[in-house]
Amino acid sequence: MEHVQGLLQTLSELKDLSLNRESLESLIYWRDVKKSGITFGAGLVTLLAISCFSVISVFAYLSLLTLAGTVAFRIYKSVLQAIQKTPEGHPFKEYLDIDLTLSQEKVQNIAGVAVAHVNGFVAELRRLFLVEDLVDSIKFGVILWVLTYIGGWFNGMTLVILAFVSLFTLPKVYENNKQSIDTYLDLVRSKLTEITDKIKAAIPIGKKPIAAESDKDK
Repeated sequence: MEHVQGLLQTLSELKDLSLNRESLESLIYWRDVKKSGITFGAGLVTLLAISCFSVISVFAYLSLLTLAGTVAFRIYKSVLQAIQKTPEGHPFKEYLDIDLTLSQEKVQNIAGVAVAHVNGFVAELRRLFLVEDLVDSIKFGVILWVLTYIGGWFNGMTLVILAFVSLFTLPKVYENNKQSIDTYLDLVRSKLTEITDKIKAAIPIGKKPIAAESDKDK
């Protein structure tokens, strides 16, 4: 039961984290190893279970496991209070008192951010598919071509698991090797910019003929 109490204490600390950028960075950069470890482990186990079983089965088994743990802990604390005759009250009282309601203002803020991202995404897709900029559309086509190979190698759930693991590993690796990684990234970025400029210079789209411009000036 001491392990259960320790886990509940950690969960109590986790609930104090507000859902903002600072708390997310604290998790993915492993500022607190215990909190990040619990979050990473629970998320990875859940994703692996979903990849092997249906979502309904995973949800049902996890819910049953959680319910069995809380019922056992509730009975244990009740028996302990009866033996020691201590009026400690409900062991989960602090969690029952947590306000889980979403305010209208928060919902509107979340909806506003989501709508802004969706509108930007749709506008960008329209720009790429309708070839507003030929070079950008070619880059997009190359990315789609690469995705066809990635889709042949991995399924969607495998990509989600890889993305989740990368979220908890790559930021920390980058933080520990920032200087050397930035050097290589700057080199790659400069090469890509050089290649893009050469392609734009070689493709006379959107440019007026020099002769036409000179006649217009006359």
